[in-house]
Amino acid sequence: MRMSPDSQQDFALAFLGILFEGVPFILLGTLASGFIDVFLPPGMMERFLPKNRIAAVFMAGLLGAVFPVCECAVVPVIRRLVKKGLPVSCALTYMLAAPIVNPITALSTWKAFQGQQEWMMTSSRLLLGYFMAVGVGLIAARMPLSSILKPKVLSAGDAEAKSHEHQHGDGCCGHVHTGEKPDRLLASLRSGMKDFVDVGVYFTIGVAMTAMFNTGIAPGAQWLDGLAKNPTIAPAALMALAFILSLCSTSDAFIAATLDKFPWGAKLAFLTFGPMMDVKLLFLYQTVLKKRFILALAVGLFLAIGALSMLWQNLAVSLP
Repeated sequence: MRMSPDSQQDFALAFLGILFEGVPFILLGTLASGFIDVFLPPGMMERFLPKNRIAAVFMAGLLGAVFPVCECAVVPVIRRLVKKGLPVSCALTYMLAAPIVNPITALSTWKAFQGQQEWMMTSSRLLLGYFMAVGVGLIAARMPLSSILKPKVLSAGDAEAKSHEHQHGDGCCGHVHTGEKPDRLLASLRSGMKDFVDVGVYFTIGVAMTAMFNTGIAPGAQWLDGLAKNPTIAPAALMALAFILSLCSTSDAFIAATLDKFPWGAKLAFLTFGPMMDVKLLFLYQTVLKKRFILALAVGLFLAIGALSMLWQNLAVSLP
């Protein structure tokens, strides 16, 4: 389908507007992930967790505020932490909550929704993401590890723990640390830049598709607009869109904020489901989790987030 010059101009303005708003937050998020990946000492995260198993799950949902990692980088981090002995229930809670419950995502959501109840959307996203992650963690705490983790991850845990103890038993001197600092800094920047390129590709594709839908030139744009009028189907439609677009949590709010025809609750579902389950995460999850558990997790998140986002919207509307 050939676009008219006016349509091309509208598309270019919409595309560049969303792109330039989101890119700084992607850069900030990926740099933070790179520094955490390289500089976070082994065992540091476990020190923040209480001994009580239930309390540890609730605390794990808040660790993203201290260790902000987007969903693009959290799965490899979780794989290492599980092998080092972090409880699986806490690991799953952190994996799902960290991309949403962190200061970078909160700032980007607030910025994207300026003039659109930004405080309500930001706080609702953080709360819903937190409680969904904690709910999954509490359920996982009652399940056998063999039904969640892949056998190779389970078997690697003991070997990793023994290797970690051996390395710390050797000790090291301050001169080695001083000599390693420049290399570690460079490694963190390289890790962050690699994530930035990977995330930027997904984000650019998502921005292009969103700009096409917003300007009405995408095939099926009218059909998608028709779904926006149904309060029940709209959240499901945007969650499916979030699954396909596979956006980063540090920038997806800039796309959600432009979907003007969809209700507030559907946008909340988009912003909560996407960082927890999308196409790229399916492949990443399979490196740690069993396929049956991933399927149950995807269906459970889809139904729960859809229902809670609609309920949340109804409660928000009824407030004075």
